[in-house]
Amino acid sequence: MDFPHPPSTAAIAGHPIHATLVPFPIVCFTLALFTDIAYWQTSNLMWHHFSAWLLFAGLVFGVLAGLAGAVDFLFSRDVRAQRPAWPHAIGNVIVLGLAFWNTLVHAGDGWTAIVPYGLILSAVTVLLLIVTAWLGRSLVFRYGVGVSNDQYNNDQY
Repeated sequence: MDFPHPPSTAAIAGHPIHATLVPFPIVCFTLALFTDIAYWQTSNLMWHHFSAWLLFAGLVFGVLAGLAGAVDFLFSRDVRAQRPAWPHAIGNVIVLGLAFWNTLVHAGDGWTAIVPYGLILSAVTVLLLIVTAWLGRSLVFRYGVGVSNDQYNNDQY
């Protein structure tokens, strides 16, 4: 079955902005889970601070990636027509909501800011992020969203 390759409407020089920014919140939210676990095991306040900064950076880049993804999603009927597009978009809005809530929880003092609710929110955020990342990769690698055949037919990549 041959699918159309919907181009990215939010792109710079043919490179999708959404795909460029997405790795940052993935890494930040995943590392926030690891630093929460480190804090839970050591009670060293440094890990709490790392978690708070990682959540903040993940939110900033997540919102930027979300805006670029929203442009692709809203301005391309071909993108919206792909089966994983809606769950990917809705799931990532939920991820950002959970991360924002987690940031508010982490704004508390010490132990109560992370154990148990901050740690649980970090884990749920990462688990949902795994699902939405899988759906996003499916959009690219299975349905060709943002993939330009022209890039493969010349030497300008």
